[in-house]
This record gives sequence, C-alpha cells and structure tokens, in this order.
Amino acid sequence: NGGFRVNAKVRQQLRKRKRKLLRRISVEHGKWQSPMIRPATTKLELAEKQQAVNCGGLAAIVELIKVLGIRKELNRSAEVLKFHLPYDEADHILNIAFNLLAGGTCLDHIEHRRNDEAYLDALGAERIPDPTTAGDFCRRFSHMQLLLVMQAINRVRQTVWKQQEESFFDCATIEADGTMVETSGEKKDGIGINYKGQWGYHPLVVTLAETQELLYIHNRPGNRVSEEDSAFFFDLAIEQCSKAGFRKIVLRGDTAFSSTEHLDRWDESGVKFILGYSAHTNLCRIADSLRKTAWKRLDRSAKGSADKTERAKRTNIREEIVEANGYKNQRLAGESYAEFEYRPTACEKTYRMVVVRKDIDVTSGQQLLFSEERYFFYITNETAADVPAREVIRGSNRRCDQENTISQLKACGALGAPLDNLESNMAYMLFASLAWTLKTWSGLMIRVNGNEGQMRTRREARNRVIRMEFWTYLNSLMLLPAQVIRSSRQRVFRLLSYRPTVDLLMTMHDHIGRPLRC
Repeated sequence: NGGFRVNAKVRQQLRKRKRKLLRRISVEHGKWQSPMIRPATTKLELAEKQQAVNCGGLAAIVELIKVLGIRKELNRSAEVLKFHLPYDEADHILNIAFNLLAGGTCLDHIEHRRNDEAYLDALGAERIPDPTTAGDFCRRFSHMQLLLVMQAINRVRQTVWKQQEESFFDCATIEADGTMVETSGEKKDGIGINYKGQWGYHPLVVTLAETQELLYIHNRPGNRVSEEDSAFFFDLAIEQCSKAGFRKIVLRGDTAFSSTEHLDRWDESGVKFILGYSAHTNLCRIADSLRKTAWKRLDRSAKGSADKTERAKRTNIREEIVEANGYKNQRLAGESYAEFEYRPTACEKTYRMVVVRKDIDVTSGQQLLFSEERYFFYITNETAADVPAREVIRGSNRRCDQENTISQLKACGALGAPLDNLESNMAYMLFASLAWTLKTWSGLMIRVNGNEGQMRTRREARNRVIRMEFWTYLNSLMLLPAQVIRSSRQRVFRLLSYRPTVDLLMTMHDHIGRPLRC
C-alpha cells in the first residue's frame, strides 16, 4: 500500500544515530571546551535539484489521510463548489489544516506554503489555494452544511476507533464547555460582548475526555450563555459513541450544563451523567439541615510512594505580599462532602445530589475577619454502589482537563476568527481544528498488539502522542527537515537529521500504513 516499513536496516540506523547523539551530549564523553557556541564563517548556496522541507513529519499525516479516506468523505459532505477547477472541497479544507501542521499560525501563512516548491512536492500538489481563496471558501458554508462536514469527520472517526483495543470501549466521557474567542475587529457580523466586556465569539466545544478529540464545535455570538444548544450536540455525540460500541457513556459539564429537562431522557437511554448544579437557596437549606454524621472529610492530597523523597516547598511570595499589605484574603480551611436524594423541578425521577462544603476563612493580613461556608453541588444518576460520592467529586473535577484541550485548540490556531461573519468563522474553526484531530488520530493509529513487552511499549507511544501539546507535537514529530524525492508512484521523505523522536515518528508512520481493521 506504499506504506513505509521499519525494517531491520532502518532500526539499526536509528540505534546507531541514537548512540552517536547520546554520546555527544553525555557528561562523561562530551567535550568540555568553552565556549560551546562558536559560529563559523557561513556561506549560502542554492541546490540545483534537491528539494527539502522543514516539516518532514507530514509524511505520516499524508499517509493517514490516504489510508482513512478522508478526502472522499469531505467531498461527499461539503458540496459547495459548482466546478472543481482546479480545487475540490477537500483541497480547501486540508489546505487549512496542513498549514497549521506545517508550523503556520494563521490564514495568511498559507502564502508561505504555496510559494514553497518542496512543500508542494511533499503534498503531491501542483499548487494550493491562496489565503484569499481559502477565506472565500469558508464564506460559502451555511450552519447546516458545516454540521454535515462534522458528521463526515465523525464517520472517519468511527474507522479510527475500530482500530483500538477492546478496553478502549469501556467508557466514553463526553464533555462540553464554551470558550471566548476574542477579536478586535469592529465589522465582524455575529460578534457580541460578554459580561467581562470582551468582544468576539463564544463557540461551544464538545470533546471526548479519554482522547481529547474534538467531536463538535458550534460558533455563537460572544454574549450567549455557555449551555446554549449543548443538549443537541450532547445527543449527537451520544449517537456517535453508541454507534462505535462504547459500553458506558458519561456526560460531564459545569453548573451551566445541568439541563434538567433532558436528564430523564438521558437516564432512560442508559447514559450516565455527572453535572455541576447551581447552588440554589433550597439546595443550600437542605445541605444545612443534614446531620453532622452525614458529612465526611474531603482529603484531596495525593499519596505518593513511601520511598519517594518529598521536595521542600517554596515560599508563597504572593501570600506574603497579601499579608504584608493587609489585603483581604480567602483561605480554604477545610472541605467535607455529603449526599442526598433530589428531584429537580423539570424531572420526574429522583437523582443523587452530592454536595461539597468548603469552609473559608476571610482574613486581612494575619487577622481573621470571619468564616463562611460555600456549597458546590453535583447531580448524577450513577448509583452509590458503582460510583461512591468521592468518585463523583473526583470525576467532576477531572472535567477541568477539558480546559487544557481548549487551550491547545487555541494554541494551534484553530479557535480563531480571521473572517467577517459568524458562519465563515465557524467554518474556519472546524477546518483548522482538523489539524488537532489528525494529530490525535496519528497517535490512535498506533496499534496496541504483540507480546506483553510490545503492547506496553506501543501503548506508551500511543498515549504519548495523544497527550502531547500541539507545539510539542510539531517540534517533536512534524518540524523535521527532510529531502523530498519525487517518483511516479510515491514521495520519499528522507529525514536529514536525527533526534530521539524520529523513532516515534517511524513507528507512527509504520502503523498508519498497515491494513485497517474493518
């Protein structure tokens, strides 16, 4: 199938280069002559025939797109062009995603890509759309057409999920949250101002917690509430996970996402949920009336291994400044938790309500002013036998990891608003976020099979790629200098330098090129 195979010769080359590198940078064998950085006289020459790119890792992504058949699905769902002269819909979408995977950060950087002959050779393209054409393409989409594109990407996602081990389908945790995408533009249609005075858009982001995959994105004006339309996209995500065969599906969200009118329906369909719940007055009264014996101390300290040496804690400089200047300060004195049965007004069923009580001391300098209690509520349909109250709290707190996923989408340039209206910016967010999706899929395509040692090594490699920050992924696996050699049937990416992550890239490329499990 044209896929590269990590054969014995290549493995030997990798080991030899690794030994050479480690010897060079080791303390025992390295040279100790100062200065270390001694620039030599430089000279610039232009190669006659050889072409090279700084993003040799794109070979794995190009292979991934071919193996998964992404082009076919995109063209089938995004029919907005009357003629394909010379580009089809997939050309435009992949052009935006490739720009970010090659180190670009905005739409204008496509201009650098399209003027790079080696980059065009690497993609097997005669030419690619310029930034203006790419922007015009994004303006052609309606909200419904963008939803069809998301469903097309999710059909490919089903194929990726089929390649996973059986334990992968134990649980799918679907999370939703809104995030602010600020813009300084004054003539962008659909922008709004939020309660913080920030202008921009407020997209809804729905992700899978286990893999940090983006399942759905829905752009909204900046003044909309976080939970708007969340139930609709929760239902779409549930449908995708059910189709894939996940044995358990869990919904997670903060207090804004406790859609009580949908809880009974989700419970009847077998979907579990752990959702934050607003501290209404009636709930606080119930918490106040609980017996003292109903409360248990909440200990969040992580227990380390017995033989692990603890580091000395550094001085809290900010705390010292607050005390020295007599600023009002809030200190957490302790936490406890309890639970009780509760039926929301919009529900016909009763659910578990887990409550956390935080005891807070308000001080000025070192003087205690007063103490207060604050309650945090979590509603769930998990039974106490399956998930104890402490695990409900811990599961809800893990939702904070979605903030990391959202920050990575912003870091890679996917959550940006370079265009002039709500739908076109949603289109750009969707197409650009495909870069993050391809990054995650390249890790998921590493198959966990073989003997016990191979399974452990491959699982570590897969999880390492999945959990990588986007810029770490770029600098480790994508931005590798490589000579591009064209032939009639394939493109050879000859890596021109070695770093330890080349081993991981070779493994990733090898697994991507393997036949798919139907």
